[in-house]
Amino acid sequence: MSRSARTPRSRPVFLNLAQITLPVGALTSILHRLSGVLLATGVPVLLYLLQGSLGDAGDFSDTTALLRQPVVKIFLIALAWALAHHMLAGVRHMLTDIDIGSSLGKARRTAWGVNLAAMAIAVLAAGVVL
Repeated sequence: MSRSARTPRSRPVFLNLAQITLPVGALTSILHRLSGVLLATGVPVLLYLLQGSLGDAGDFSDTTALLRQPVVKIFLIALAWALAHHMLAGVRHMLTDIDIGSSLGKARRTAWGVNLAAMAIAVLAAGVVL
């Protein structure tokens, strides 16, 4: 055995994240956490917009003008996706906790179903918002 095979590498290993492919279940789980963070940060913004719309007529017109901004529309679509994904993935996780859909094939299909359904709901929300 050569000496280089016995000693650990002294150089850092380059980890190319673009070449790593996650299983669909892992991706769904990561997106579930991300959607939870997005919802936790988005609810106060939505409450602020609701409070602004419930004021007098000037506050209402200011809020509606704000809701016409493209950045706000994209934020609302992202929140619709986050709510849909978080709810669907949460139900999926609860069902797998009681051994419904926990086999590998069913788990992959339900993960794909959650991801595709959440995207479809986001597209529907985009049709409403835009």
